[in-house]
Amino acid sequence: MFVVRGGVGSPRSLRAQTATTASPIYVGSEVCSGCHQAQAAGWQTSQHKHAMQHASTASVLGNFEDARFDYFDLHSRFFRKDGKFLVETDGPDGKLAIFEVKYTFGIDPLQQYLIEFPDGRLQALSIAWDSRPKDQGGQRWFHLYPNEQIKHDDVLHWTKLNQNWNFMCAECHSTGVQKNYDAISDRFHTTWTEINVGCEACHGKGSRHVDWARSQESWFKKNQDPRKGLAAFLDERDGVTWQHDPKTGNPQRSIAPATTRREVEICGLCHARRGQFSEEWVPGEPLSDTHTVSLLDRGLYHADGQMRDEVYNYGSFKQSRMFAAGVTCGDCHEPHTAKLRAPGDGVCLQCHASDKYEVATHTHHDGATPKVTCASCHMPVSTYMVIDKRHDHSLRIPRPDLSVKLGTPNACNDCHTDKSAQWAADAVEHWHGPTRKGFQNYAEAFQASWTNRPDATALLELVAASPSAPAIARASALSEMQLRVSPANIELARKGLVDPDPMVRIGALDMIDGLPGNGIWPLVSPHLSDPSRGVRIRAVSVLAAVPTANQPAADRAAFDRAVTEFVAAQKFNSDRPEARTTLGSFYVRRGLTSDAEDEYIAALRLSPQYAPAAINLSDLYRQLGRNGDGERVLRATIGISRPDAGLHYALGLTLTREKRPDDALAEFRAATEIEPERSHYAYVYGVALHSSGRMDESMTILKGNLSRHPGDRETLLALIAYSRDAEDIGTALGYAEQLSRFAPNDRDITRLTTDLRARSKR
Repeated sequence: MFVVRGGVGSPRSLRAQTATTASPIYVGSEVCSGCHQAQAAGWQTSQHKHAMQHASTASVLGNFEDARFDYFDLHSRFFRKDGKFLVETDGPDGKLAIFEVKYTFGIDPLQQYLIEFPDGRLQALSIAWDSRPKDQGGQRWFHLYPNEQIKHDDVLHWTKLNQNWNFMCAECHSTGVQKNYDAISDRFHTTWTEINVGCEACHGKGSRHVDWARSQESWFKKNQDPRKGLAAFLDERDGVTWQHDPKTGNPQRSIAPATTRREVEICGLCHARRGQFSEEWVPGEPLSDTHTVSLLDRGLYHADGQMRDEVYNYGSFKQSRMFAAGVTCGDCHEPHTAKLRAPGDGVCLQCHASDKYEVATHTHHDGATPKVTCASCHMPVSTYMVIDKRHDHSLRIPRPDLSVKLGTPNACNDCHTDKSAQWAADAVEHWHGPTRKGFQNYAEAFQASWTNRPDATALLELVAASPSAPAIARASALSEMQLRVSPANIELARKGLVDPDPMVRIGALDMIDGLPGNGIWPLVSPHLSDPSRGVRIRAVSVLAAVPTANQPAADRAAFDRAVTEFVAAQKFNSDRPEARTTLGSFYVRRGLTSDAEDEYIAALRLSPQYAPAAINLSDLYRQLGRNGDGERVLRATIGISRPDAGLHYALGLTLTREKRPDDALAEFRAATEIEPERSHYAYVYGVALHSSGRMDESMTILKGNLSRHPGDRETLLALIAYSRDAEDIGTALGYAEQLSRFAPNDRDITRLTTDLRARSKR
């Protein structure tokens, strides 16, 4: 059964409880509202207040009056009976069944509905209610995956892991959530202290504050200045001062970095793309202490840092010039209503002088209909969940010139869809001159890394070393350099490890992960006792392969403590195949192969389609000399999964080791066809064809890959080698010169090009 922890009781019982409790406890928003009446009134109208509710006539917005909804060949029905809200739709076995809606989820612009299962799981229906007004296309049922048929055996089906409330949603829609997953019985006993996002979701457990406030009540009555607003009070408390920029006249905040982080870290708890590994979150402490925060990863962000997938606001805002200047979420959004502090451009004009920015010489869109706002250009919109439009909070200058060069999106062409990126770039250059001075200047580095260009290392090094680059960008650059670490750039990791931002320290650990543990022990071992738990558990995973006997005696206690934290972090999420796989890989490094096998198998039991678990288990079997078992695992996963290039690639490698080149070629070809943008797959396929004596086909594949990825180092080196072996020195030289243009300072490439030039003249 799903259990909800009871309320906090009366204020009188609360006082008795808090007076005798050493550790802080939750008291509930009702208690907070006794003193903070204005804030509570604002919260009552907020989406936080309605983030999750018991299903009732007052909370359910959708049409349950025998409404019908068709989705491919599935015919669902929404109706009411005996006071309950019911839906007839496909269940976990694909058959029609009737389910009771227990909770509403969200309110605007859509509302989802949660179904409770006997094992304690709450699952979010993929058919949602469009709560917008009719004149905006709303007041209708719609499916969150309208363009693809999601059946019961798909991981995206509403009954499966990726629609599970207990892991995916609970922490951010309720207060004081305890997941309480039992891995042995595979059941949840999740609880909360408040069903919605209450005061303590942001401010933390309130019992000590309540006790303190009551003890100070008489002092406040005598000393509180009624003219002083809350913002001024907080500024005074945190040592915040304001001054004006003499150049622009804009107000500037003088604020300590730790204070700047506090509010953003609190909001980031829910407004970030992150994964929780501990429930010991403390308001205002770095989010990395209890969560794994996504970096600017391929697939989540565009190369310039614009949001691509559903990354929310934290990672975007931490890239912004506003964040660097000390602006916090609450400067733009009133934190209790969550509404903007001023309508339209007014929120920006709180700081940016209207006579400088709200003029035609700045906007160049005077008289446009609809009006072009600050957000139109600096916070472009992307749509998620079919109808949910969200602004990019990286607050960047539009860069259509990067669209021309790298294919990244830009705000200009979001509106001018009938024009080219070059047209937009020319217009911006005409208005503002040829030099682009955007704050986020790392797009080419990440694009180079993601496409395996020869100059990727040099470009990433510049970002990682830049004192002006946002910390999240520096962390991402360090992490991207994992396969590019060398004696020449190891100093970047050393500097990153002492950065005040834990995300940068984690990025530096990513960079050196894979280097021999004995060699980097002096560099990493101090971080086994790092102030941030996220850094500690990343450090111990980097050092995991070092046998206990080889560890300095003075470090063993810290190593063991970090191991305990690492294992606890993964077991906290033992309901997820990702955590079971991560723990399995840790056990492999520790030489605990039997434990590792158990974890990989457990991951596949939770989600038989989870490719990383299958790939890692197959690789473990390779290490154990069990290639046949590895092939069996990969084929089983391929048979029930969506097309996955990584699975086919791994199977190709397994078959190659089994000396079955023809079968391996079929798998490499499949990987290339499924994911043509991943240049490494096509490179390996081309090399495998060449090794099988199919030279012409090999060259065709490699040339095709090069046309898609003109700077791909692996492909260019293969084409140089194969052309040189065929005595086609002129062609080899052409490829070498192409490679040298991308990496003009690479001595090995320079020597290769020089040698080929000499040979071409013989």
